[in-house]
Amino acid sequence: MKNAMTGAEMIIHALQQEKVGAVFGYPGGSIIDVFDKLYSADVPFFLTRHEQAACHAADGYARASGKPGVVITTSGPGATNIVTGLATAYMDSIPVVAITGQVPTHLIGNDAFQEADIVGITRSITKHNFLVQSVDELPRILKAAFYIATSGRPGPVLVDVPKNVQQARTTVPYPESIEIRSYKPTVQGHPQQIKKVAEEIKKASRPVLYVGGGAVSSGAAEEIRELAEKCDIPVTTTLMGLGVFPETDERSLKMLGMHGTVYANYAVQECDLLIAVGARFDDRVTGKVEKFAPKAEIVHIDIDPTTIRKNVQVKLPVVGDVKAVLSELLRIVEPKKHREWMEQIKEWKKNYPLYYRENGKIQPQMVVQTVADMVKHEAIIATEVGQHQMWTAQFYDFVEPRTFLSSGGLGTMGYGFPAAIGAQIARPDKLVIDMAGDGSIQMNIQELATAVLYNIPVKVIIFNNQSLGMVRQWQGMFYNRRFSNTCLRKSKFCPKVCSGSENAPCPDFYVPDFVKLAEAYSAHGFYAEKPEDVRPTLEKAFSTPGPVFVEFKIDKEENVYPMVPAGAPLNEMIRGMA
Repeated sequence: MKNAMTGAEMIIHALQQEKVGAVFGYPGGSIIDVFDKLYSADVPFFLTRHEQAACHAADGYARASGKPGVVITTSGPGATNIVTGLATAYMDSIPVVAITGQVPTHLIGNDAFQEADIVGITRSITKHNFLVQSVDELPRILKAAFYIATSGRPGPVLVDVPKNVQQARTTVPYPESIEIRSYKPTVQGHPQQIKKVAEEIKKASRPVLYVGGGAVSSGAAEEIRELAEKCDIPVTTTLMGLGVFPETDERSLKMLGMHGTVYANYAVQECDLLIAVGARFDDRVTGKVEKFAPKAEIVHIDIDPTTIRKNVQVKLPVVGDVKAVLSELLRIVEPKKHREWMEQIKEWKKNYPLYYRENGKIQPQMVVQTVADMVKHEAIIATEVGQHQMWTAQFYDFVEPRTFLSSGGLGTMGYGFPAAIGAQIARPDKLVIDMAGDGSIQMNIQELATAVLYNIPVKVIIFNNQSLGMVRQWQGMFYNRRFSNTCLRKSKFCPKVCSGSENAPCPDFYVPDFVKLAEAYSAHGFYAEKPEDVRPTLEKAFSTPGPVFVEFKIDKEENVYPMVPAGAPLNEMIRGMA
């Protein structure tokens, strides 16, 4: 057939037509035809050491750049290994396109070698997925995958391509655009609804803007700032919304929720108008739903109509792209001042600031603040999941969108390091730092090989408390200090019952030695255990080319405060130790 392409060639052609900046993945028998075409294609490809990490790297690339991330893996275990990465992206609405190989169509359903029903497996954790039955439908499906992943509420899309489809030929061209009859995201908000929002703002005396990751993905940071200034409204964000409003601004309440600031939680509980923007009322934000924002009328602006009234009842829904809705709102809303309200918030901030104790040990919050000071809040910060994630969210003071990458919805340990690799590839002009716990970093530590061999200069800061700290914190607070299997020094010689204290009879060594491990991968490693060594160690790390591990031995007993216990209302916080 003249001008015909194989399915494998069409996949490469689609990546080029979509101007994909980076592809992450791992080869295998059922995707070998695509990798054969990649061999000579002008497509930047990064071979990771695990498919899960490839998916997280694609996710990190997307969060840092605003462009879709792409991951390619083989069938069976190659495909199932990206399930956690897809679920992570789905929960946080990140545009990822996953292309998986599949056994030939005539073998599907026969328990063929490395066969898995990845379409069925991922149905609930992707925005959409496709099993390609014919090479002639492949161009349209690939175009649809990128369109669905990046439009409306973004999310991951999977395209499963059987091996015989990769090898078959088609003359069907790759579409320049696509229309999907059943998929028409509403971008412009309804004018009457937006007018009502302006009226609610005019009536309110204690308003709060509550901003989530939807504002980041729609690029609405400037509109959020303008609305806050024009109508004198304090702003709190979700974990996913960090950076969309500068936390150094006097109107910033920082993060709310389980580990949010006292003043953000008090403000939400006392406000008379809560304007939710691109947020989904996660249970870690609301606490006890029945007592969430009890004095407020709630406005909810979101492009996904299924999100509205999913968790809380709202008075005024506005379906539309956040940036488009806020632009229209800014055009009609009247300027206003809330002097009494802002004075109240100022008093809460003065009485209940974020703080930490100083006891001669390295406190993780101090490390985070030192990093922020040294990089002037301008680095891209990825985190794993755990206590270090919350300390980073609380103490870094983010000032720009797309500079905080973290698994918020799914809470995926092992996310941060490969996501940081993807972010560094997307933004080579930025310093990229992964804040990690000693538990989380070990879940994808093999990607140090990827970072070294591609010379990706990510700096990994490991907060080593020798524990799975967040679970340990819950065990200490709510399970009578029964530290069941959260000590990372646990060995077969340990007694069944352990106090978990610093004086416990632990082995005199810790596994692994992160500095030696970094050196084994031909990277650099630094270690410090005294507060006075934190800044000098970071200076050495930041001035060392290439990927670097920095290990700080931190206080094992340090916990994350404030903390709203599960199921409690936001204003019933445990504010910390005396």
